[in-house]
Amino acid sequence: MTAFMEVLNKIDSWLWGPPLLVLLVGTGLYLTIRLGLLQVTKLPLALKYLFTKERDNDGAGDVSSFAALCTALAATIGTGNIVGVATAIKLGGPGALFWMWVAAFFGMATKYSEGLLAVKYRTVDENGQMAGGPMYYLENGLKNKFLAKMFAIFGVGVAFFGIGTFPQVNAITEAVSITFNIPTIATAIVITLLVALITIGGIKNIAAVSEKTVPFMAVFYVIGCLMIVIININLLPGTIALVVKSAFTTTAAAGGFTGATVMLAMRSGVARGVFSNESGLGSAPIAAAAAKTKSCVRQGLVSMTGTFFDTIVICTMTGLVLIMTGAWNSEYAGAAMTNYAFSNAFPIAMIGQLIVTIGLIFFAFTTILGWNYYGERCIVYLVGVKGIKPYRGVFIFLVALGAFLKLEMIWVIADIVNGLMAIPNLIGLIGLSGVIINETRKYFKDLDDDGMLKVGK
Repeated sequence: MTAFMEVLNKIDSWLWGPPLLVLLVGTGLYLTIRLGLLQVTKLPLALKYLFTKERDNDGAGDVSSFAALCTALAATIGTGNIVGVATAIKLGGPGALFWMWVAAFFGMATKYSEGLLAVKYRTVDENGQMAGGPMYYLENGLKNKFLAKMFAIFGVGVAFFGIGTFPQVNAITEAVSITFNIPTIATAIVITLLVALITIGGIKNIAAVSEKTVPFMAVFYVIGCLMIVIININLLPGTIALVVKSAFTTTAAAGGFTGATVMLAMRSGVARGVFSNESGLGSAPIAAAAAKTKSCVRQGLVSMTGTFFDTIVICTMTGLVLIMTGAWNSEYAGAAMTNYAFSNAFPIAMIGQLIVTIGLIFFAFTTILGWNYYGERCIVYLVGVKGIKPYRGVFIFLVALGAFLKLEMIWVIADIVNGLMAIPNLIGLIGLSGVIINETRKYFKDLDDDGMLKVGK
């Protein structure tokens, strides 16, 4: 291990130690209590809102609520769902999956609150596009411009060096190389050109692509996972029992697994869970702010479903497959581990490899698109619309570079910038919790029996 990697690992361990884990899960727990388990009681209504329009008109915004959610899901459903789950379980054992569930459950309340505040405090930029997210509710709601600028700076960092580029490109090139034996440089060139072509059109282009690809890719991958679970259905009770047991006891070394303490399982599960569903990071509300809606609460509910689909559904499917097939204690890591699990589970190994590779390509590519938009909105907040073209140029260059970095360094850098981005956003959510509660109470008081605002409200 190089001296540079040692420094990065120390920073990562310090940043993702107990204080940040407590702040992330604690904020979600606090909001869950204040909102009266809204992520449970209002989840059916939130799912209904995905496919129904508001009464009278759609309100101000650039894209539909569904398109805004798909853009957010495009950014969240990525390598974290395939590679991130594998990395978490490789480090923390099966118990890491349990802590991903815990983080996601409380994270749904966090994601709801982020979406609500994004619409409440959004504004319009010089190009006439909606601009919103933590930088705006930190400045205009919390009245703290310093935290707003810190969030925007860290947001650009995540787009450039975290979730937005390196892990996604690296995962795509590795999977394509393993499955199709295509050279890394060829895949990197194709990805870079496609990203450049789509992102030049901004949010409407990105939303149009996301709206078409996200539902397809999610259903395709989940069906593939369900096939493996059904084939191994007799192992399901034991697998779930192992996940729960390993969350609270030390997991012994076995095969290619080096063993893990409860703290390591918790840290791996929460960190990778947040990487995947982004609850608390403050990224998804940037997309939510572009939604055509009159109600900040309604958009908050729609945003909340993103964490449900991302972690409770998709990450769970990946985790069950990895544990059921025994891939978690093999010598493989990352995408190679998931590939190994799917290849062994299907009678024809190539079918399993194709499911992982195609799923990974779609997941990772759309995440690149979503994070391109997030970083762009952060740049607009910092320097205005004049920063968009230079930002896009740098982003596209980093996409091309991402294929040639080592996996370990990629994930450590991603963890660090993710953690830095979360801190100002979580402070904002706690500070504005009174606004969140008041808006929520008022909205549900004015709803009719069909879940729509009463006429004139």
